[in-house]
Amino acid sequence: MQRLADQIVLLWGWRRALVAFLAGAFATLALAPYDFIAACFVSFPVLVWLLDGATGDGAGSRFGPLKPAFAIGWWFGFGYFLGGLWWIGTALLVEAENFAWALPFAMVGIPLLLAFFYGLATAFARLLWSSGIGRVVALALGFGLAEGLRGFVLTGFPWNAIGYAAMPIPLLMQSVSVVGMEGMNMLAVLAFALPAVIIDHSSRRFGGVLLAVLVSAHLGFGYYQLTQARPQTNDFIGVRIVQPNIDLSEKWDGQVRERIFASLLELSSRAPAAGEEKPQLIIWPETSVPFLFTDRPDALSAIGQMLEEGQLLIAGAVREEAAAGQAGRPRYYNSVIAIDDRGEIVDAVDKVHLVPFGEYIPFADLFASFGVEQLVAGPMNFEAGAFRKNIALPNGTKITPFICYEVIFPALVAHDSNAAALMVNVTNDAWFGNTAGPYQHFRQAQIRSVENGKPLLRAANTGISGVIEQRGEVVDALAVNMAGIIDARLPLYHMETINDRARRIIGVILWFVLAVAMVVVNVRRGLRMS
Repeated sequence: MQRLADQIVLLWGWRRALVAFLAGAFATLALAPYDFIAACFVSFPVLVWLLDGATGDGAGSRFGPLKPAFAIGWWFGFGYFLGGLWWIGTALLVEAENFAWALPFAMVGIPLLLAFFYGLATAFARLLWSSGIGRVVALALGFGLAEGLRGFVLTGFPWNAIGYAAMPIPLLMQSVSVVGMEGMNMLAVLAFALPAVIIDHSSRRFGGVLLAVLVSAHLGFGYYQLTQARPQTNDFIGVRIVQPNIDLSEKWDGQVRERIFASLLELSSRAPAAGEEKPQLIIWPETSVPFLFTDRPDALSAIGQMLEEGQLLIAGAVREEAAAGQAGRPRYYNSVIAIDDRGEIVDAVDKVHLVPFGEYIPFADLFASFGVEQLVAGPMNFEAGAFRKNIALPNGTKITPFICYEVIFPALVAHDSNAAALMVNVTNDAWFGNTAGPYQHFRQAQIRSVENGKPLLRAANTGISGVIEQRGEVVDALAVNMAGIIDARLPLYHMETINDRARRIIGVILWFVLAVAMVVVNVRRGLRMS
């Protein structure tokens, strides 16, 4: 193994870039749906060895020595994001005649941009680089900063943060309820990179002990959490999740709207299994209603006739606000709409965090001058909602809805769902077919449930719809390309977790603890050498 490490350290030019790219791509095997966590224990040691050799070709300027380190991180990131996000381009093939031209920009352009964050991570790490265990701590610190930036720069896109690779099953998800994604990102990189230290004779014992401690603590805390008795409660809710599996090529086709709407009504009105109670809450996916309710008030009447007394429907739909004045244009919102058993809209919540180029065009006037328009979400651009609020069920239970990829933002979910007993995520992952995308999206929804200690109901047009219990365990789910329903009776209790603010503080403290530990180790090593 030492011989292999030495060969990687000595790589140069295009060979070094290629190995960094392949290492990043290989790391994506640790993500859903593959969950091959061992891949990261290979990829990150390779990254460490590449950075060990990143010297001597950047001199001549103040930041010159950081250039090769940045390049290695960039190539690693390009491989990671290309391997983990290639499926984004499949959304453009739904209307290939209009958008196939943009396929290279979606599949390659997004990874090219996101790779800069990992380039910054390795450049920062190189500033603090040293021999022995200090260098893997520096790498963990760099990735902690980079993933933090990726969560909010240009509206943020924290999809497939490194920490998710360390959480493939509920047993390994529980630590995030204490250290948050900030802490998981750092600790995951630290653990993944430690094999590079273990093969080093001078640090083998310490590196092995540290890796054993990290893995044991991660497993042990997960086991403890999952074996704790659930709180006793008499508060239950019956829910039905509807997955209609609508072909996106037909979704906005006026000739098939009636059939789509009829299928939603039929799935929603099916009798529960023998001996089971009717659901109190029925959930339809994102933008599942194939028309505007303002154009079709008869649809509300049909929903009212379908619902039984006491039932409430949460439906993903496009909401229209009339134009202000003769010269104004109507405003459209990607919303969830609550409809009661009288067929009346009793509440609505608009999507707050829109997808750039999918639901709106940033700098629309500038892009329009180049002929660039909205790519995938529907027949109109959306406005962002001003704020999110809870929806109250007839029995007083509060739920917080999150639309599509809003659920991947930990702070947003924690803040907005603070006063709710239940979280709901409606989405339309049919844009991405049976690729890794829907599985990755579902995994991140699982992690939000664990972080906040609350159940999460997920309704997708096609897979993966599911019922997720307070500790991330999947009660039931529907696969991709399947139409059907999920009926469940959920106990409503809140598993106590550290709040988001405290988790973020813990993440910051952990960052500084690692930084101080690295300085101490480096000083002691320097004293021994002198």
